[in-house]
Amino acid sequence: MTARPDFALDLHLDDLALFVRIVETGTLSAAARERNVPVSQVTRALARLEATCQARLLHRTTHSLSLTDEGDEVLATARRLLAHASDLHGRLALRRGGPSGRVRVSVSAVLAQAVVVPQLASLYERHPGLMVDVLADDRIVDMAREGIDVAVRTGEPRGEDLVARRIGTMTRSLYASPAYLARHGTPASPDELGAHRLLANLANPALNRWEAAGGAPAIDAGEHSATRTDNTAVVVAMALHGAGIGRISDFVARPLVRDGALVPVMPDHFRSEAVPMFAVMLQGRHRLPKVRALIDHLAQGLAAM
Repeated sequence: MTARPDFALDLHLDDLALFVRIVETGTLSAAARERNVPVSQVTRALARLEATCQARLLHRTTHSLSLTDEGDEVLATARRLLAHASDLHGRLALRRGGPSGRVRVSVSAVLAQAVVVPQLASLYERHPGLMVDVLADDRIVDMAREGIDVAVRTGEPRGEDLVARRIGTMTRSLYASPAYLARHGTPASPDELGAHRLLANLANPALNRWEAAGGAPAIDAGEHSATRTDNTAVVVAMALHGAGIGRISDFVARPLVRDGALVPVMPDHFRSEAVPMFAVMLQGRHRLPKVRALIDHLAQGLAAM
């Protein structure tokens, strides 16, 4: 079906924003509760958007919603348009007195807890006009489709459409709880790890290759693991609760060691080389005041750590 010439003029940003939240929350009623409006108002907004697009955007059943092909296209476009609107607002606000607007940050669960969340209070004190969505997930996101402003990643990012700024470095070592080591003993050499319960990562198999110093063979934790998870924060939780030996970021583990909750295991054998940590952005977004303000703050916080 051919779109009308005035199609773009009929699109309302508020309807697009509501459509995005319907998809993200999974139900019309959840989106209505979030806005504190009747479900009927959300239904009318969705109907208005579908009429403008001349297409059904969602398959609706009693218990679920799913995007149509047209809905998938509208979702991606809506996120881009809303991001542009937010960016315009941010640039204008900067002239009035500082960066402002919402920044969507994708970061692994463990880095969210150890790096991003501890710095939010000081970020808001410094830049009260900023708002942050923390999307904590170990998977590699599609930044354009999911409307991500900044992805915090380790290792060299790939992609011609990406801009990366190095904000710190990270090392990883082996850790276990005092209770686990009391029950199972503390391994003294890499070849003793085969007799222990190891914690492995399903989301990033590369993290399961534990390189040993001194020419000893590397340990494949995925092969010998007792417990596996797709979430780095869960690896930390499992180590804390005595489920086994895990490979954990040192700046995450350091305060837990100080508190006596974790103990380093063979630190001379398994401390990894320093891996660079990057703030990754799509081309053009690295110039946005709100994005620069967030990244500057994260980098300063990591330097302090």
